[in-house]
Amino acid sequence: MRVAAIILAGGAGTRLTVLSHKRAKPSVPFAGKYRIIDFTLSNCVNSGVFDVAVLTQYRPHSLNRHLGIGRPWDLDRSRGGLRVLQPYQGRGHQEWYRGTADAVLQNLEYLDEVRADTVLILSGDHIYKMDYRPMLAFHQEKEADLTIAVMNVPEHETHRFGILTTNRQSRVTEFHEKPDTPEYGTLANMGIYVFRADVLRTVLPALGEQHPDLDFGKHVIPALLETHKVYAFPFDGYWVDVGTIQSYWEASMDLLRPDSPLQLYDRSWVIHTRSYERPTAKLGPQAHVVQSMICNGAIVRGRVERSVLSPGVYVSPGAVVRESVVMNDTWIGPGAVLDRVIVDKDVVIGAGALVGVGDDVDTPNRTEPDKLNTGISVIGKAAHVPPNTRIGRNVLIHPDVDEDAFAPFDGVVPSGETIE
Repeated sequence: MRVAAIILAGGAGTRLTVLSHKRAKPSVPFAGKYRIIDFTLSNCVNSGVFDVAVLTQYRPHSLNRHLGIGRPWDLDRSRGGLRVLQPYQGRGHQEWYRGTADAVLQNLEYLDEVRADTVLILSGDHIYKMDYRPMLAFHQEKEADLTIAVMNVPEHETHRFGILTTNRQSRVTEFHEKPDTPEYGTLANMGIYVFRADVLRTVLPALGEQHPDLDFGKHVIPALLETHKVYAFPFDGYWVDVGTIQSYWEASMDLLRPDSPLQLYDRSWVIHTRSYERPTAKLGPQAHVVQSMICNGAIVRGRVERSVLSPGVYVSPGAVVRESVVMNDTWIGPGAVLDRVIVDKDVVIGAGALVGVGDDVDTPNRTEPDKLNTGISVIGKAAHVPPNTRIGRNVLIHPDVDEDAFAPFDGVVPSGETIE
């Protein structure tokens, strides 16, 4: 069995609001020093899969810089290794990827180049640790055309997933993409597929003529159920789609639990990433750190409680960071307080500023009510928050805004507001 992996990494991640304004969702920082895509890439190499193609599209520059030639993941190889593929225009029909399966359809020649007979198709925007080898063995044992990784989800979340029904032999008998009701069960499609390469070569071109926006969940899986052998492979480990602000924040807080389900410190399954040389983290004489992750290059002179601080973050004396995620090279001024805030890179929080004030967590954001409604405020990259400003819950601050953008609020930004 010759396996190649294709990682879908072109998503815009609009539900992450300003965190994905300037980068693709797989490139969003996570767990301090990592990017989201690091988990899928590390799963591949830890599972012995070294032919890996990453399909990019939306704002790929940050992701391309991070991937480089694949050295951190041992994918800088003369044969095989990492390939970054983006849409292009030529004399054929190549154009922007219009669906998950359309992206694979436009890159079928990659499978011929690496002579793959089995294809592992993955999403680059999920947080999980998984050894793909048992799933590949299951696929081979069942002589399946397609094997789908599945897990049980709560009933109230079934509308977010494709839901499968299986028989006693684990063969998929029904598939419903994001059903409105939980009547079809709770066995959810994780977006992890193993295909026979020949099935992709024959099925995708035929379906692509009928569906320009060809998608695995909407089109490919339902079509294969009628004509091919489709099986479900159960997964019972930690897996989360950090596609919303709430899920991103919850997954970040999961890292801080004494019994963290992700186990980043497991030496038998290392999560690799591209690292930059910085000095070790430094705690000043007034520092007080409780149940937090502090990355290299960070300097803490204030109080940090149940938070994740990325490399280069500076917490001034008297400042408090509570249940927050703070990304690279952010400066938090003296006496400033962050409470349940996600802060992107290179942000300046002025002295005495209070972000995440009040108990009105149910006041949704004015411009993004469906994305910011659980009390978490978000600050975009390189924004400057003026000193002594009070900012409520569910506030959205766009990237690059300067202190003048706050002037109309006269020092008090109510919950649910947006600063642009």
